[in-house]
Amino acid sequence: MYQALYRKYRPRVFSDVIGQPQVTVTLKNELIAGRISHAYLFTGSHGTGKTTCAKIFAKAVNCLEPSDGDPCGHCSMCRGVDDGAVLDVVEIDAASNNGVDSIRSLIEESSFTPALAKYRVYIIDEVHMLSVAAFNALLKTLEEPPAHVIFILATTEVHKLLPTILSRCQRFDFHRIAPEDIAARLEWVCGEEGLEIDHDAAMLLAVTADGGMRDALSLLDQCVSRAEGTVTYDLVAQTVGLAGRGHLLEFAEAIRTGDRTGALELLDRLYRGSKDMGRLCEELTSFFRGIMLMKTMKDPGAMVSAVGEERRNMERVALKMDLSAILHCLDAFQTALSKMRTVNKRLEMEMTLIRLCTPELDVSPEALLRRVEALERGGVRLAAAQAPVPEPARMEERPEPEAEIPPETPEEILPQVRPARSAPVSTEALSRDAEPFDAWPEIIAVMKAYSSSVGAAFTGSAAYVNGDYLLIDAPQLAFDLLKRPSQRDKMREAVRQTTGRTYKLGPYKPPKDAPQAEEKTDPLDALVRDLKADGVEIVEK
Repeated sequence: MYQALYRKYRPRVFSDVIGQPQVTVTLKNELIAGRISHAYLFTGSHGTGKTTCAKIFAKAVNCLEPSDGDPCGHCSMCRGVDDGAVLDVVEIDAASNNGVDSIRSLIEESSFTPALAKYRVYIIDEVHMLSVAAFNALLKTLEEPPAHVIFILATTEVHKLLPTILSRCQRFDFHRIAPEDIAARLEWVCGEEGLEIDHDAAMLLAVTADGGMRDALSLLDQCVSRAEGTVTYDLVAQTVGLAGRGHLLEFAEAIRTGDRTGALELLDRLYRGSKDMGRLCEELTSFFRGIMLMKTMKDPGAMVSAVGEERRNMERVALKMDLSAILHCLDAFQTALSKMRTVNKRLEMEMTLIRLCTPELDVSPEALLRRVEALERGGVRLAAAQAPVPEPARMEERPEPEAEIPPETPEEILPQVRPARSAPVSTEALSRDAEPFDAWPEIIAVMKAYSSSVGAAFTGSAAYVNGDYLLIDAPQLAFDLLKRPSQRDKMREAVRQTTGRTYKLGPYKPPKDAPQAEEKTDPLDALVRDLKADGVEIVEK
């Protein structure tokens, strides 16, 4: 019979246990020193090695030829424990044996000396499932068991245990295994099985397993059954149900742009495709949680359960969306999920999407914060959107310029443009009708957050807008920076974040026929001129 991978590659010694050195090192030291306690408590999430370490410990205390705290794995006791032939090592499932009668039977049995082994070891899995009466019956024996008895209690919900139980045990906390460690183990297992697996595929399995090695191996088993030579990222995505998650990106874009129609049409399409609305809400909550972490942390690492192309797409969304909008989405989807137990799920999702696409319809604090931030930039966006449309005659004089050409010199950031139907329009012509750009200080603040040196170069500068062109009046140093494509892209992104529009950049050149300031005259010269006009003789010395 085929043996599942998580059983076939279950660790046999402490050194094979992945990602739990805080447990394995301590247990080995106790075994080497002979300081063996009478009761242990192993806690942690599922699939992290609690039962595995309990079985290794049960073999190690009874091994006939132990080696540096590890069981030899070859003696009759080690083989008997692995095969289940040694009746002195008992594994009990507290979920199905949670009554007081089961515990009383165990207590009576523990009073007898072991038949073959040195210690009688009781491994009670999911011990938090025991009833209160069963716990009370176990207390006295757990505190003062016979010298030949060792209790190992394992649980995923340690908070449900009585304080009197906790105080009688040595506690070991099992952590979630890092995705990198799980991926390395999966690649090793595939090597042992003669299989090939892409690193991205192994990482996707690791993050999907959420820190559990057993879950990762079980998922790998499913992928191997479908693989044709190599376990790829796409195969893993299809197996674990992550394929076709592009709708999450579509929802995010609809919310960002306020496209209510697009969001509702997408929801209807998913509903007609038998998508569960509760599951969709959970997926969106997890998706926006990842975006929130990417937005607030420099490197969220394994905190975001996404790899490969999906992670890169999430990073792009995080760059586009404001943090206030992301928090609004998280709050809205969590609220919707809690309401779906008593209301129509589809209707609740539709109402939630409409509120997210139209924040002014929502009165929650998150929506108000999002609206305040929008209002701080709304004047700029509104002014840009409502810029005066050129008259038809002027449109003929100055048709829409061609796309921006990468600059070579400051004067050529916006070169002489070649319209399709008339004479070239110079930078001076665009500058003549340009209007002051009120949002320029806010854009400089965004640039300062990106780079203090770049922000300093534009300090004291000004900007003007004419149609799709943003004309900058700045020192020579600022134009030297804009020669670099990366700096121009950063400037365009800062403008887009602030105004919601994408402008072409160019230098501002004041028109030559602009009215000059009146020349200041000395009041004394004016008095002398008036006196001469009245016939008064002025003698100069």
